[in-house]
Parts: sequence; C-alpha cells; structure tokens
Amino acid sequence: MRYLSFILTTILLAASLFWTWQNVPEVRGVTSDLLAGKLHTLEIRHSAQAIMERHKRDLLKDSEHSFLEPDLRFHPYLLMEVKYSQTADKTGEGVILWSLTDGEMVINTTTWEKTHGFTDCLSAGADKNDFKFINALASKGGSADRETLSEMLSVENEILDIWVESCRKKNLIVQKGNTYRLHLQSPKMQVKPETKLDQWLVTKPTKHAKKIARRFRPSQIEMIAKSAFGNDFAIRKTTEIYLPVYSIIVQNPDGSQMTTQWNALNGQKLSNSFHVH
Repeated sequence: MRYLSFILTTILLAASLFWTWQNVPEVRGVTSDLLAGKLHTLEIRHSAQAIMERHKRDLLKDSEHSFLEPDLRFHPYLLMEVKYSQTADKTGEGVILWSLTDGEMVINTTTWEKTHGFTDCLSAGADKNDFKFINALASKGGSADRETLSEMLSVENEILDIWVESCRKKNLIVQKGNTYRLHLQSPKMQVKPETKLDQWLVTKPTKHAKKIARRFRPSQIEMIAKSAFGNDFAIRKTTEIYLPVYSIIVQNPDGSQMTTQWNALNGQKLSNSFHVH
C-alpha cells in the first residue's frame, strides 16, 4: 500500500511539473538556462580595478586603508519589450528594465536613475483601481484635495470612497481632512513607460555566476506595470537578465571593513550600497 502511494505521488508530481513547464514560459526559460549552466547578463563595461583606481582617493582615506579582493555578483532584472500610446495618434515602442530585487524601474541606464514608489505598491498588492488614484495624486505632485481628485477621475463619490479606502488600508496614501497625499517620501512614479538607453544593451551568457536572489517574481512586475501604465500599455516579450555588480571592500585599520557596490555597466556607485562590518 505504501509503495502504491509512492507511485501515485510520483506520477502526480511529474504531471504537475510537466504542466508548469508547458504553461509557464518564465519557468521554462529559467529552467532551460539552468540546465545549460548559463544566465544572460548585461555587458561589463568597467572592471573592478578601473573603478578602484578611479575612486581610490575617496575609498582609501590614507595608507592605513587597503583594498581587498572585489566580489562580483549578478542582480536580477526583467527586460520587457513594450508598446504604449504616446499621443492620441502615435504609438511608442521600447524596452523597460525593471529590478526584481528592489521593485523599481530603471529610467535611464546612463545614470541608473530609478523610480521611487513601485516597491511599496508591489508589496501592498496595488491593483488598477489603486493606480488610478495613485497616478492622479502623483500628477499633482503627490498631494491633492478631494474636489480636485473627483474632477480628475470623473467618478461618483461612492466609487472614489472605495478607491480611497483601498489605498488607505494598503498604506499607500495618508488622509488629512479633505486632502490626500502619497505615503512616500519624494515619489517618482509619473514616468514614461520606457527605459532611456545610452546605447542598446548587450546580454552575454555567463557560467558559474553568483546570483542575488529575486525579491519579486516576473509576473508581479508585469502586473504592476500593466496596472500603472493603463489600458494602452502592452508587453510583447519578457526576458530575465542580470546586472553585474562589484562589491568593493576596503580594509580599515581597526579591522572593520567598508563595502560599497558598483554598477559594472556604467561604473557608478549604487545608491544606498554603503555598509561597514
């Protein structure tokens, strides 16, 4: 009886895996890459040695400080080929690069400027109706009164109340009297649904790479992008790619270590990457 139960469980598991392989493209793609022992990464344009030499004065305070061996890790991003309405009679096409770790969209690959606010929306499970209210507030600088929002959204008070309550429960907005504001410091969400590229990105297959774990699934990013950018926004194709990032470590005289992270694509330090241990 136990042997029969084992066989049935094995058959069910195999059937489940086969269904997932056939019906979930992102799983099929990742599995194929894993079996091939490779992942697709953005091009390394700046070496760790070049970055350390260029920023030596800032990173090494004096001769008592020294560099340790840098560490290279790969951060997951979702590359989406998209189309959207630029104007009433013109369609725009391009790509979006979206982080699977911090949940924000890259606005410009030269500066690696990112949006601010989508992480909270992802964590809260914001939907299309939430984004109608969020986008209206964002277009007014993050704050507006009820009368202004009602005119902008052209909805009945009952519907507006439902949207307000949903956003409030998800801690996406704060209400003070008759005024609402986004519950974010310096939100940056009113952006064109396209990443500005300094040049076309090149992906290279890489073996034996150290990968940073994803915080968000590609399907979550697709859903939040569709909710944020409206009905005329469409995703044609998605590819999971990786950004090479150096951890540059400085040994301090007291035995502690200071680590900063650097984008190997543009050679710039990542924001909020400093820590001492």
